[in-house]
Amino acid sequence: MNAPEAKAVAEPYVHVARDARGVVTLTMNRPQQFNALSEEMMTALQAELDAVARDDSARVVVLAAVGKAFCPGHDLKQFKSNPSLDYYRGIFEQGARLMLTIRRMPQPVIARVHGIATAAGCQLVASCDLAVAAEDARFAVSGINVGLFCSTPGVALVRNIAPKEAFEMLVTGDFIDAKTAQQRGLVNRVVPADRLDAEVAALVDAIVAKPGAAVAMGKELFYRQIECGVEAAYQMAGQTMACNLIDPVAQEGIDAFIAKRKPEWSPGR
Repeated sequence: MNAPEAKAVAEPYVHVARDARGVVTLTMNRPQQFNALSEEMMTALQAELDAVARDDSARVVVLAAVGKAFCPGHDLKQFKSNPSLDYYRGIFEQGARLMLTIRRMPQPVIARVHGIATAAGCQLVASCDLAVAAEDARFAVSGINVGLFCSTPGVALVRNIAPKEAFEMLVTGDFIDAKTAQQRGLVNRVVPADRLDAEVAALVDAIVAKPGAAVAMGKELFYRQIECGVEAAYQMAGQTMACNLIDPVAQEGIDAFIAKRKPEWSPGR
C-alpha cells in the first residue's frame, strides 16, 4: 500500500470538533461518495451520537458534511452487492436506530445542509431537530425513480411537512429547492451559501444561551407529546413543567425576571 492509499484508509468517516461551550460538530467525511449513508458511515455516526448523548457537558450538535453534497441517501452499491432480504432489513434497522437516536438524545441537533439531501439524506435532515440550508440546497425522496419507494424516509418526512406534500414528493421523486423546503417546514432557515456557517452559529448561540437542563427536558417532552392524544399530551406536559419549575434553573430565572436582572446560570445548566 502506498502512502496516499494509507492516508485514505486512515481518514475517519466522521470528523468531530468541539468548542469550549459544548457545541459538538459532526462532519460526514466521504466527499467522493457524496457522504452516502453506507454501513460504515451509519456506524460512525451512531458511535459519535451515542457518545454525545451520554455527555452531560455537550449542549448542541451540528451535523454537517464536506464536499459537494450533504447526503444522497443509502449507498446503492452496497444494496446491489448484498441482495438478500435479511441484509436489507438489517440496513433499514440500522438507519432507523440512527434516526431515533437523534430524536431521543437530550441535545438539540442542527442539520447544516448544502448541495443535495436526497432519500435517506432527506430523512436525516427531517430527523434533526432543526435545519439550516444554503439557498442552493435541494431536497428529494427520489427512490421511486429507481423503482424503490422511500418508505423509511417517508416516516420522518411526514412528521415535518403536510401529508399531501410529503406523498407528492414520495410518488414523483421530484426535487424541491431550499425556499420550498422552508415553506413546507423541512428546514428552519435558508441563507446564501457564504452565510451558512454564520447562520448556524447564530442558531447555536441562541440555544447555548439558555439553560441546558431545561432544553433537554423540553426536547424529550416535545417529541413524546407529539405521538399521543391531546389529553395525554397535556398530562405529560404539565408534569414536565412542574418538574422544570422546581429545578433551581427555573427558580433562578423567575427570580431574575421579578428582579429585572439577567439570570445567573452556571455553565451547562
